[in-house]
Amino acid sequence: MGPHRNSDAMEPLAFALLASYSPPFVEHKFYDNRIEDIPYDEETDLVAITVETYTARRAYEIATEYKKRGVKVVMGGYHPTFVPEESLLYADCIVSGDAEELWPKLIHDFKKGKLQKIYRSNNLSSLEGIRPDRSIFKGKRYAPIHLVQYGRGCRFNCDFCSIKTFYGSYLGQRPIKDVVREIEELRFKHIFIVDDNIFSYKKQAMEFFRALIPLNVRWSGQVSIDVTQDDELMDLMQKSGCLSVVVGFESMDIKSLIQMKKGWNLRYGTYTDAIKKFRDHGIMVYGTFVHGYDHDTLDSFKYNLEFALESKFYLANFNPLTPTPGAPLYDRLKKEGRLINDPWWLDPDFKYGQAQFIPKNMTPAELTEGCFKARTEFNSFSNIFKRSLDLKANFSSPYHAAMFLASNLISKREIRKKQGRDLADQDKSFFIQKPRSI
Repeated sequence: MGPHRNSDAMEPLAFALLASYSPPFVEHKFYDNRIEDIPYDEETDLVAITVETYTARRAYEIATEYKKRGVKVVMGGYHPTFVPEESLLYADCIVSGDAEELWPKLIHDFKKGKLQKIYRSNNLSSLEGIRPDRSIFKGKRYAPIHLVQYGRGCRFNCDFCSIKTFYGSYLGQRPIKDVVREIEELRFKHIFIVDDNIFSYKKQAMEFFRALIPLNVRWSGQVSIDVTQDDELMDLMQKSGCLSVVVGFESMDIKSLIQMKKGWNLRYGTYTDAIKKFRDHGIMVYGTFVHGYDHDTLDSFKYNLEFALESKFYLANFNPLTPTPGAPLYDRLKKEGRLINDPWWLDPDFKYGQAQFIPKNMTPAELTEGCFKARTEFNSFSNIFKRSLDLKANFSSPYHAAMFLASNLISKREIRKKQGRDLADQDKSFFIQKPRSI
């Protein structure tokens, strides 16, 4: 076992979806390297690995171990989609884009010995009839919360994000009846809606929330700040069981917001007004911030931290700006010659939380340290206590209070354990699915 196992790991929805699309003659075995070791010598025919930029080096190490044993390796996810040539150095084939529509064909091609190098999806397939196969998670220890997807894509195009590059203008949504049926079958009645933005279409979002009300669930999800301008929508969020929301505030500096193409964050009023709307509806706020844009200074850490504490956020994250393939930010910084050890995700000296580029108004070391200090200060015991005094949201009910305390104690522990760790540690987020008897 590795030196650290994630205590906040949640079921990886991507593999439950993939398993549901596998032909009936395929036997699956699933391993999650965040919480368990991988039995490389167990008999298998084909290995599938999902790869994010942060996990690429570890994914390539896993792939190399399997290929030493003569096992074919398939990789999919955002990273292989954006850097296929790199991924194909380690995998026998990759899936570019969403895999569901391609997976059955890939399996049949493999069975016939005709596995292609690249399978490309146009990401436009119907989302009707999706039924994730969560049986692959049986016996594994995950947080008592299920991930559920309602829609895909995002209507915004932030500078640091690759979602728009991946999906383009596509904004797909599942039939509400399918999502309701899935939720009714779940073991836990606390769900996290993984959509990058649930509110692509207001009318459909309101229909979705109305359908959630009789299910008596509690849910969390990612939202854009503009939802606070619609009182009817906020009321439905509360009635449908919304417990907490992740909101990308990103910065207190309008110049930084404009550079990251998120100036619309302040188009709908002040941050303070928006936060009050959430709190008035008993919804806890998880605020996120990015540091390192060209107008950011060392004082930016202080301003963002003070704002997060004064707002009594449920949780908060202070991230060093991360240039990943597929995002406009990466292309710009690469062109300007500001990337450090590019490709940084393959650099054996790169550590978790470390800045990967040269900011304009601070050193990379100052960016790394500033984010870490803001995280640790926000999660100090004294500040956790002060934020718990929010009786409108954080401690508005016994369930809210329990979630607040559990989440903050886990966050406090994980921040110190993860900072400075090697990205190739065994306990990073890698998921393995092994079809057998093909």
